[in-house]
Amino acid sequence: MVRVVAGEDALRKLFSALTESCFQTELGVADPAVTDYLSDMLTRFSMTETLYSVRDTRGRRLNQLLDLLHEAQQREAGPRREIYRHIGDYSLFWSGVYPESISKNDGDALLNFFEQGKRSYFIASTYESEEYEQESNVLRRLSAQFELCTVGLRMVRSEWERMSTGEAFEQKDHAA
Repeated sequence: MVRVVAGEDALRKLFSALTESCFQTELGVADPAVTDYLSDMLTRFSMTETLYSVRDTRGRRLNQLLDLLHEAQQREAGPRREIYRHIGDYSLFWSGVYPESISKNDGDALLNFFEQGKRSYFIASTYESEEYEQESNVLRRLSAQFELCTVGLRMVRSEWERMSTGEAFEQKDHAA
């Protein structure tokens, strides 16, 4: 029987363990700030309303990358930075965790999620006021290592899928 993970804190711990394991052990990336950020992103985006949290000025929920990019250009300073950070997260999430879903989205099919994600993280990282200073460094690293992070997130997805089928537990039982 597979144990069900319940609650945001338990989910965060699961994502943290999987992310650290995949990035450190499999990819050799020992950057706690980046793995913590990615674990937080996975936890936040497990809620659909967070994944699609950006709204335009009329209150309409934006659920395509093209719309998010357009909205970021319409905003000023702080809100613009937050939308660009969200675009980076959104692009990384879809291209890393569910890349098979990207081509199915009509409006976004022609956009390069890697390019837009890297660009958006970089733009968000340039807002270096005191409130953004620490996160700006992480966003800059995510921009520079975007492709590697997508590979790591695919590994994280593979691990949680193995866990959900009980395969991970079966392998442990055979090893003992």
